[in-house]
Amino acid sequence: MFVRAYLRASTNEQDASRARADLEAFADEHGLTIASFYAENESGTSLKRPELFRLLADSRAGDVLLVEQVDRLSRLNAEDWEKLRSEIRRIGVRVVALDLPTSWRHAANVDDDFTARMSEAINGMLLDMLAAIARKDYDDRRRRQAQGIEKAKAHGKYAGRPENTKRNSAIVEMLKAKQSWSTIQKATGCSRSTLARLAKRVPETAATS
Repeated sequence: MFVRAYLRASTNEQDASRARADLEAFADEHGLTIASFYAENESGTSLKRPELFRLLADSRAGDVLLVEQVDRLSRLNAEDWEKLRSEIRRIGVRVVALDLPTSWRHAANVDDDFTARMSEAINGMLLDMLAAIARKDYDDRRRRQAQGIEKAKAHGKYAGRPENTKRNSAIVEMLKAKQSWSTIQKATGCSRSTLARLAKRVPETAATS
């Protein structure tokens, strides 16, 4: 049995490895050794998470997928969550989350088949519930954010998202150096619309895609 820890943050400005110490402390407390860490900065609402699926590809039946919280694993909608759950079941990976105490027994092998099956069934149900709650929390925050923006617009107080001045300054310098748009996008992750807007600041630059 191998324990593989998954760490995720939503944006590049956040530290995906923030919870590493907590996962290591949990492993020490339960007599486990974490074989490898998989960290990435990707949205929990998307299945496009290379490190998560690299972890699953490296795993074998009986291995443990260790996460700090269920929402680090999923803020997916119902359809995408079912796809991920099906892949986890197909491989036979056992999910252990620090915020789901019923999952902790999966960190150790259980010889009694009945106990193991009951534990798996109960934990699976609670895992589904927490995944649904994580998605609802995401949807609720997005709805409140949209309502706040509409209210601010109605009162003429909405200024839009603050500019990422550090990143944009770097993009402008890359444009001045006549680097291609595709190169800049790969290096910074910005959109073509952002590039088009910033290119207006350096009209003498003939950046190409």
